Amino acid sequence: RVSFMNNQKQQKPTLSGQRFKTRKRDEKERFEPAQFQDCIIQGLSETGTDLEAVAKFLDASGAKLDYRRYAETLFDILVAGGMLAPGGTLADDMMRTDVCVFAAQEDLETMQAFAQVFNKLIRRYKYLEKGFEDEVKKLLLFLKGFSESERNKLAIVCGERLSPELAKMTVKEMQGSAQEAFLVPSGKEGVSAAFAVKLFKSWINEKDINAVAVSLRKVNMDNRLMELFPANKQSVEHFSKYFTEAGLKELSEYVRNQQSIGARKELQKELQEQMSRGDPFKDIILYVKEEMKKNNISEQTVIAIIWSSVMSTVEWNKKEELVAEQAIKHLKQYSPLLAAFTTQGQSELTLLLKIQEYCYDNIHFMKAFQKIVVLFYKAEVLSEEPILKWYKDAHLAKGKSVFLEQMKKFVEWLKNAEEESESDAEEGD
Repeated sequence: RVSFMNNQKQQKPTLSGQRFKTRKRDEKERFEPAQFQDCIIQGLSETGTDLEAVAKFLDASGAKLDYRRYAETLFDILVAGGMLAPGGTLADDMMRTDVCVFAAQEDLETMQAFAQVFNKLIRRYKYLEKGFEDEVKKLLLFLKGFSESERNKLAIVCGERLSPELAKMTVKEMQGSAQEAFLVPSGKEGVSAAFAVKLFKSWINEKDINAVAVSLRKVNMDNRLMELFPANKQSVEHFSKYFTEAGLKELSEYVRNQQSIGARKELQKELQEQMSRGDPFKDIILYVKEEMKKNNISEQTVIAIIWSSVMSTVEWNKKEELVAEQAIKHLKQYSPLLAAFTTQGQSELTLLLKIQEYCYDNIHFMKAFQKIVVLFYKAEVLSEEPILKWYKDAHLAKGKSVFLEQMKKFVEWLKNAEEESESDAEEGD
């Protein structure tokens, strides 16, 4: 009996052939794309044009239909009313629905309501974000196959829910379109630029130009918007004219400003390279003046760039008693270059403010301010009037008391010299 009991204990149950079912609520029905489409279209036909009902139907259907597998089919239906064939046409042998973006009324309110349907769906099923991005990328390739009204509606919906990454992808695809097949030979702009107008209008309306700028900057697209046009039309003037006439003056101004910032950065970079090579000042001056004209850069902006470039070309001594002597020697050498771009009183004042700012921000230069100003006065980089204006009311708050005290005797001397000059002139008359 003991032996029999031991044998019984050694026998273990097996699980061969046994299956565990998932809970009913976790099951997903798996169909072919056509079957999935039929289920979605059938449900949409029951909701009608009530977009609240559409959103609720899509929310509930995600629990039983495999949205992850058929994201492309789902978005095809919601955008175009059915599965899209290559080129952007609807497949003839498939069911269709009028509950979609392309069949809806072309107005901002309706498109915003459709955008909310997408927003709710993607918030509920996070993995659909990638599916939506892929869908937009595909639809952008099909732009030429859609009607103008369909493109307009798609642009508004895209603009309503652009994220930085989606913006990057959208702009890049439109850039590709502009360089390839979407240009109209008649001289009119292609569908890519026209689509961009609607998209940016919607995006700026939903956010504002500052938020749009931040999004573009995040994905390094802020300096590439001109690529929406073919290479021979990639100019600030052309971009500004096109988008201003289309009612997007704020975008035109933003691009013009970005272009100016880029030109200024490029100018400073080239200046520093020319200085490090020891190029003759006449060559540097000629180059800077050409850049000023080409990029519409003011003399005030240029003098600030030159000052910054000059001060960055040397390793400064850390000892306060030695740095002033070093600075005077260095700046005396570059005085002719600075003098070439202080032909206006406002440029001189800009330079004075830059010197003040630099001396305040670099503690070893605090006592060098007056010596630098006197040097520039003697070298005819600065003149009496801007110096007196700076002293009276145009100075910065930074280090004000220190710098005004340093300049007190020199300013008094300037005033006396000016009075003597006026007196001599009167006697001469």
